[in-house]
Amino acid sequence: MTNNAAQIRVAIIGSGPSGFYAADHLLKQRESKIYVDMFERLPTPFGLVRGGVAPDHAKIKSVTKLYSRIASHERFRFFGNIEFGTVVSRFDLSEHYHGIIYAVGAQTDRKLGIPGEDLPNSYAATEFVGWYNGHPDYHDYDFDLSGIKRVAVIGVGNVAMDVARILARTPEELYGTDIAGYALETLRHSDVEEITIMGRRGPAQAAFTNPEIKELGEMADADIIVDCENASLDELSATHLKKARDRSAIRNVKILQSYVDRGLTGKSRRIVMRFLVSPNEIIGTDKVEAMKIVMNELYLDENGNLRPRATSEYETLPIDMIFRSVGYRGVPLRDVPFYDRWGTIPNADGRVLTRHEGRERLTGNYVVGWIKRGPSGIIGTNKPDAIETANCFLEDLLNGDVLQPLDTRDESIVEMVRMRKPTFISFDEWKILDDIELRRGAESGRSRVKFTTVEEMLEALGKVPEMAGAGK
Repeated sequence: MTNNAAQIRVAIIGSGPSGFYAADHLLKQRESKIYVDMFERLPTPFGLVRGGVAPDHAKIKSVTKLYSRIASHERFRFFGNIEFGTVVSRFDLSEHYHGIIYAVGAQTDRKLGIPGEDLPNSYAATEFVGWYNGHPDYHDYDFDLSGIKRVAVIGVGNVAMDVARILARTPEELYGTDIAGYALETLRHSDVEEITIMGRRGPAQAAFTNPEIKELGEMADADIIVDCENASLDELSATHLKKARDRSAIRNVKILQSYVDRGLTGKSRRIVMRFLVSPNEIIGTDKVEAMKIVMNELYLDENGNLRPRATSEYETLPIDMIFRSVGYRGVPLRDVPFYDRWGTIPNADGRVLTRHEGRERLTGNYVVGWIKRGPSGIIGTNKPDAIETANCFLEDLLNGDVLQPLDTRDESIVEMVRMRKPTFISFDEWKILDDIELRRGAESGRSRVKFTTVEEMLEALGKVPEMAGAGK
């Protein structure tokens, strides 16, 4: 089995919330002394909490304090700047670990699938979010907002709300946050006057949470516009909402309806909410100039769910820039099963299956978070999800149905990683970067000033950036 049977080892791929919740549950087990190693593609941990949560939502980001406490456990190690599939493979990890847990999230966006979608100034919300959050993958993107008057945000989830809110914030509101410096400067010179948020279904089916829609009505220099038609419920929605007793949806509708009689108050920007509309075509020659939209109506499908369908009514809106926020999807990992239709790793309660339609397991391989269930829920949703998967591993461990590694020694794993990538980052080294970011923020009156490239991080730690590709 292993030359040190007392050391049960689990590798977690990805360092977002689901990965940390899985690590926490495993480390708390008294019956089995489990060692957890977390591998992260970037030098920085925390996944979308660092790279996806909006900079003006500092309270949500504070969950990283919990993750740091988990990382301080004596049986936890962090290997940052290590990409699964290139630096280390599933075969490599199978030689050293009893279980491998994939916690890589949903890293790309869904397309609209309409003409003109690839015109300049038509973007995925994921790109904009990564850019203003200082994610290294999006550091070199250019979102020039000078001369941009009208922006459309397609989608009514929390990410769409974040995009609209950041576009509508004043530079003064954003200055104290951890928004990337280059993004703050770009937004300072923004000419955006109107942001239209569009949902294909009605207000009762919107996916944003109560705090998100409430925030849009509290902007320092942006009015929110919701007309009576867009705040009203059709008969099907009203009936469905009454039966479902969905308190969050009911509250969303009430908040939207409270905006109807507000009118304009003289603020320099406007946020317009529109429902039951879908983009049909993006129009332009060298860049986005307009968008053709179709009016929708709701109907009950064979399963009793409310679905939108297009009518024969169309409208063309002058638009200068578009952000689509219609869902995330996972991307395949090397040598790991993948179900392309859903963008997830096929699994049964977190146990990886060799294919979606089958029942055959990939022994010792597990999955958590969005790559397990699809892009749904909030940060806290990942905790029960991760516990479910971790319990599957514990059950399999008890039954002897896990990987049988050849070498679980501490030094053998570190030696493998160092040989493949000398510039890997430990959690102690991340804490050095964290301290530098916080200190730079304090010096400039901000919460933190982020490193936004891997090269900057390595240089700050005295590592040689040119070696970052070693072993690939």
